[in-house]
Amino acid sequence: MSSSTTLPNRGLSNRVLPNRVIPALALAALGLVWLLNLGVVQPNRIVSGTGYGLYGATGWLGAIIVSSLLLVVVALATRPVHKRFLVLAALLTAALMALPLLLEVFALRRLPSDSAYARIGIGAGFWCLAFLLGLMLLETLGQLKASRRLQLLSVLLIVAGWWLCASLEGLSSLSLIREYTNRADQFSQALTVHLSLSLGAVAISAVLAFALALTMVRRERWRRPLLGLVSFMQTIPSLALFGLLIAPLGALSAAFPFLQTLGIRGIGWAPALLALIAYSLLPMVRNTYVALIEVPESVIDAGRGMGMSERQIFMQVKLPLALPVIIEGVRITTIQAIGLTAVAALIGAGGFGTFIFQGLGQAAMDLVLLGALPTVFLALVADAILSALKFQEAPK
Repeated sequence: MSSSTTLPNRGLSNRVLPNRVIPALALAALGLVWLLNLGVVQPNRIVSGTGYGLYGATGWLGAIIVSSLLLVVVALATRPVHKRFLVLAALLTAALMALPLLLEVFALRRLPSDSAYARIGIGAGFWCLAFLLGLMLLETLGQLKASRRLQLLSVLLIVAGWWLCASLEGLSSLSLIREYTNRADQFSQALTVHLSLSLGAVAISAVLAFALALTMVRRERWRRPLLGLVSFMQTIPSLALFGLLIAPLGALSAAFPFLQTLGIRGIGWAPALLALIAYSLLPMVRNTYVALIEVPESVIDAGRGMGMSERQIFMQVKLPLALPVIIEGVRITTIQAIGLTAVAALIGAGGFGTFIFQGLGQAAMDLVLLGALPTVFLALVADAILSALKFQEAPK
């Protein structure tokens, strides 16, 4: 929630109350970017290397530019003028677009040219700066009550800026990019598996949840046992559920060898998919059920008064009114499934979790990031798409 509100309309329609969140975030970013390492020079992928702060990584010019930018953000946010927040939104978007240039300067200044295995790692200072700049941009867009299109435009510009910066010569030595380059084929395969498992589980769960919710609406006596069942499955820890499915699926594949030709065995995609479906049921069943029973009775009576059949009332009245709440359940489930799919790599399901656990085993944090960052990105994309769809479908 934005910390600023519009003043009463007394000739001050273009003025807003001073924002306290953005200056606090900017000052925190200023302190952290000076205290923490912006980047690390590593002799190879395993050794931790030597860290450099803002001045050591970019020199005085880079340090002055970053510090001045954050101080300008503080000055713009503390002046209660609407146009200043428009400038602030543009400034923060541009800053996030050009943020990888700090790593480019760092690589050109500090990366030894006589070592073929040397690489640069991203320091905590860079991540903190990127995270806080993102929070400031979100707060600014909320202050402006920006439309979905403007928010999407800001995201696309930032992604385009990072994509263009990734092709720079200095960033080719970035440890994260080298890990991706060495595993480009594996990365594509992991992306396909991750999306197939998570979205497949959500799709199957959506069909099952809709059927269960309709059953509870039409037969009230089934409400308690069905909700109790899906709630019980949600309380089982994910690793425990993955483990519990190994034995029965292994026994089934041993008893019926043709199942092995389908890839159904004790480990792999089959137990992962079943576990993800089990975890995905509760949010969708609950949201669908609540959305359908909360449709106002007066609206239903109006439909009957117009001569609509029960089927027409359901398809043209109940379902459209319930759709935003149903989509919210799908949104929650999708984000949850994308995260849990990473854990499913422990039982050989594949996906981005493979990189995460390989990196932990090899003490290679950039390999961990190669799996973690795409997982976070997929969750954010799913959240943005389904949130936009929910608002679009909301009745006016």
